[in-house]
Amino acid sequence: MKITKVTAEKIRLELKKPFKIALGCIESCEAVIVKVETDEGLVGFGEGNPTAFVTGDTAETLIPMVNMLGKAIIGLNPIELGKIHGIMDRLLVGNTCAKAAIDIALHDIMGKRMGMPLYKVLGGYRDSFETDMTISIDEPEVMAGEAAALVKEGYRTLKIKVGTDFEKDVDRIKAIREAAGKDIKIRLDANQGWNVPEAVTAINKMEGFNIDVVEQPIKHWNIEGLAAVRNKVRVPIMADESVFSPEDAIKLIKENAVDAMNIKLMKCGGIFKARRINAIAEAAGCECMVGCMAESSIGITAAASFVAANKNITRADVDSFLMIKESNIEGGVKVKDGIIYLPDEPGLGIRVNM
Repeated sequence: MKITKVTAEKIRLELKKPFKIALGCIESCEAVIVKVETDEGLVGFGEGNPTAFVTGDTAETLIPMVNMLGKAIIGLNPIELGKIHGIMDRLLVGNTCAKAAIDIALHDIMGKRMGMPLYKVLGGYRDSFETDMTISIDEPEVMAGEAAALVKEGYRTLKIKVGTDFEKDVDRIKAIREAAGKDIKIRLDANQGWNVPEAVTAINKMEGFNIDVVEQPIKHWNIEGLAAVRNKVRVPIMADESVFSPEDAIKLIKENAVDAMNIKLMKCGGIFKARRINAIAEAAGCECMVGCMAESSIGITAAASFVAANKNITRADVDSFLMIKESNIEGGVKVKDGIIYLPDEPGLGIRVNM
């Protein structure tokens, strides 16, 4: 089997409401859908969803990069992921969203070739799991009201965006805990919004609210500072923007900087590299979470397949497709009461009119 054609198409994803984090506010986004065709008639779909203030690229820069990479892999067997990633990494430094889009499409083909859902191809540890639901930054009473509504809908784990004002963040979490009740898991994500003293102060003040984990409290480059925060608090610390690659994972472990890592396909370049990061973390006794950008059901189903395949991935934040208005993409994961269910169809089980 050989790759015969790689095409990319930009789509616009409108959010149901604005989403505010410490790094900025998102009202809509542009994603790139990639289609990989083969000489055996098998077709795979992938998604690249760039977030400029995280990955450093946009949909406009993504399409020419996908086209360049696509030309380089024509004629190769789509199952030869190691060879293809080696070619992509030699051609382009970074550009992880473009690589992820192609990687996801190749994994879709792999599942279809084997006649199995992708999560089974990757390991098949489970066929469903819990996702959190994210609450963006707002006034404490507004966030508390949203938390109560989500709990009523059946969600048992909430991820709370913080990081704009560490003192007000304490008020936000206090209000959310009171509204959600004592049995709901609460995770925090500061998106690099605090400095080291602010992080230590805020986390220690919020410890009494029974926090599951705090994600990326300080700047991504400050690994020494991240380790300092971890040593001064009892709440587990998770890296997000600090871990793009397997090499980053090794550095975080060597510095004893984190208790967990958040893997995102758009950051690391797809499932192939994500598996390496998780393997490194698991060998070091470090659990992982899988997160997402503002992705459609293509990217989310790929991420969810990776979650479902691996025991070491103990947390999931794959909720963004629930925040997006309707699109022309069909199939993929389903959700009920905060539980993600993987499709039974081969590959991703996605249908795209492209």
